[in-house]
Amino acid sequence: MIELKNISKSFGKTQALRNVSLSLSAGKCIGLIGPNACGKTTMIKSILSMVVPDHGTIYFNGKNIHKEVQYKNDIGYMPQIGRYPENMSIKQVINMIRDIRCFDGVEDTALYDAFGLEHFDGKKMRTLSGGTTQKVSATIAFLFNPSVLILDEPTAGLDPLASEILRDKIIKEREKGKLILITSHLLSELDDMLTDIIFMQESEVIFNKTITALFEETNESRVSKAISKLLKNIK
Repeated sequence: MIELKNISKSFGKTQALRNVSLSLSAGKCIGLIGPNACGKTTMIKSILSMVVPDHGTIYFNGKNIHKEVQYKNDIGYMPQIGRYPENMSIKQVINMIRDIRCFDGVEDTALYDAFGLEHFDGKKMRTLSGGTTQKVSATIAFLFNPSVLILDEPTAGLDPLASEILRDKIIKEREKGKLILITSHLLSELDDMLTDIIFMQESEVIFNKTITALFEETNESRVSKAISKLLKNIK
């Protein structure tokens, strides 16, 4: 579904991505893991055309995304920190996104309903807590029933109940055959969601494995412990 071929990107003297090649397939829920400044965000922004690679090519459903726009309609993106017009209400923001997307399918309002946003949709964005802003971001990411979901630290700032609601929703969408890419520092939250792990370090992919292969290779049953043991063996 999404293929990266030999992607490299530098910002001045800083190498953000170094010759990254990956194939991300439908039906996968992939954890993109690694320390800060390892290249995760640059990779995501490259897929979204928010960053243009210096070298390499990215394909979406077999088509080069360079100078393309329409493919983004098939992607739901949840940023780590959502930034919206401060003087607009939740309802106005969602309606604005609706107008921009011109979506003619059946909207997925499951998260809007589960989060109870109808009770707050008249509130201005500037008055919202970080957790409520995250709920708005999650709602928008899933709203247009995209075939690909890119979720950057999706549970950051969410209370335990909201985190569980979002986790259940992610699993349901994975079971529908969608491609889901998640970045997270909270590895304990990923155990029952992921099918694959991509671990990045110093702008490169260190390993790309299925969860099954990772657990079998390390004889562990938790993502955090398996990654830690594998990295020790690699070193």
